[in-house]
Amino acid sequence: MLATVGPGAPVRGRRVVVTGFGAVTAAGAGADVLFKTLCEGVAPESSYVRGFEPEALFGPKDARRLDRFSQYTLAAAMEAFEHARLEVTDPTRAGALFATGVGGIQTMIDQLAVLHERGADRVSPFFIPMLMPNAGAAAVSLRFGLRGPCQTVTTACAAGTHAVTDAARLIATGRCDVMLTGGGEHATADIAVAGFRNMTALSRVGVSRPFDVARDGFVLGEGGAALVLEELGHATARGATIYAEVLGGASTADAHHITAPDPDSAGAVTCIRLALADAGIEPGDVGHVNAHGTSTPLNDLAEARALHTVFGDVVPPVTSVKGYLGHSLGAAGAIEAVVSVLTVADAVIPPTAGTVDVDPAVGLDVVLGAPRPLERRIVLSNSFGFGGHNGTLVIGAV
Repeated sequence: MLATVGPGAPVRGRRVVVTGFGAVTAAGAGADVLFKTLCEGVAPESSYVRGFEPEALFGPKDARRLDRFSQYTLAAAMEAFEHARLEVTDPTRAGALFATGVGGIQTMIDQLAVLHERGADRVSPFFIPMLMPNAGAAAVSLRFGLRGPCQTVTTACAAGTHAVTDAARLIATGRCDVMLTGGGEHATADIAVAGFRNMTALSRVGVSRPFDVARDGFVLGEGGAALVLEELGHATARGATIYAEVLGGASTADAHHITAPDPDSAGAVTCIRLALADAGIEPGDVGHVNAHGTSTPLNDLAEARALHTVFGDVVPPVTSVKGYLGHSLGAAGAIEAVVSVLTVADAVIPPTAGTVDVDPAVGLDVVLGAPRPLERRIVLSNSFGFGGHNGTLVIGAV
């Protein structure tokens, strides 16, 4: 990963590795459960999280003081922290950097009802701390005593990818040795569903079909994911298990439209190329693309055009996990980062659910039906968001 020092001059930064991960998704609790579900090719009955018991994880007091998006964030971070067997020896060099698209929207809805039905004096004193988008990152920092940077990214559906990239950059540049990063989202409230539906973003039939000729919109999902990132020497010195390396990442903007992607895909093309350059690799080194693949007509086509522009006639095999999990907005890129790490670690590409007939206009090798072996152990993961935000992350074997 490159770090920018001085007047914009790129220099090779410190190596950043992944030593732990966690996830809460429609597949269930746990990153291993998530990847097993993806590889088995059996989509969950719902894209919503079921059976989540925050009181059992955090205790009733803390559970009442966290919006569900923060609960997903913290639960995933706790799994990642335990998975990495991490002990923070210098909390000033360890931080939390997490993402969300809309923050505590359910808390907003609940407390508006209290205001109108019971009066201003009955609004919870925890309303603001639960509502604020940075509550997830703050909860992680508080739980583990991390005194380094504690930041939140809210770049819509690109936020999870941006968070992981930004966290890795803090290690690459030497500011931190350890970062917990990822994202959480709970945006399945009625008003959010209505808003997305009325802007014609959601599937009319309730099925996510990434890159399919019959795709007609996305399905809302929810959940959270987290990764433990460490400087390579720090991880090696404590005998940590290393699952993958963050090779590079990038961020650009379309500057085209608040919701529609640039039909020329110029911003996405630049983002992917910058990420590859940051990783110090060529397009031919990539063995798999974990696509944004939302199942909307415009976004899937725009991403396909970007991939054809960057990779030419030989685009690597493509998967979109949103066929299984729906689209969890600001958490999506973080969930897909965890999937990318497991794809690299296990050298297996999970298939795409929901897709039957790949759109000829898309023209991609979408992995369907069964997993495939990952022949070149480098994964490129894309995320694109409302506002014209583009994010690309490159994960590889160490």
